[in-house]
Amino acid sequence: MNSATSNILRFIVVLLLQVFVCNYIHLFGFITPALYLLALLLLPIELPKSVQYLIGFCCGLFVDLFTHTLGVNAAAGTLMMFARPFLVKALNGRKTGDGVERLVPGAKDFPWLLAYVGALTLLHQSVVVMCEAMSFRNFGHSLVAIAGNTLLTSFVILCAEYIFHPVQGKS
Repeated sequence: MNSATSNILRFIVVLLLQVFVCNYIHLFGFITPALYLLALLLLPIELPKSVQYLIGFCCGLFVDLFTHTLGVNAAAGTLMMFARPFLVKALNGRKTGDGVERLVPGAKDFPWLLAYVGALTLLHQSVVVMCEAMSFRNFGHSLVAIAGNTLLTSFVILCAEYIFHPVQGKS
């Protein structure tokens, strides 16, 4: 299966899992995994930026349609896709696009993946939670929600990455 077909199939499966399964998981009443970020995080870094922004926006908008959040996930997804090349450059210490970049286990080590997934998930969840709260009145509760959502989502995404992209042993 070629890269475009696998990316499209991954998007469909992950978005359907998000809408029909993950949106109904609420740990402690407010922690919900955002599994659809996996599809955005695994996009090829070589895609044109405008295409990445459009995919991030459309993916977030699709989730917004089923969660009734009026563009919150669309805004957060677009911002996450905007920040992604800068984070990859900072983590790699070089410009993105210097060859083919695979952002999966085996191509990257665990600390790199943890920083990549954790930072972008934190950015996304901060935007989602703060836009939903629209106030600093319960800022402590918002911080707990951001931390909980980030930890759960990062854990689920890293588990999925290692399940579907297992690290091959070196011979």
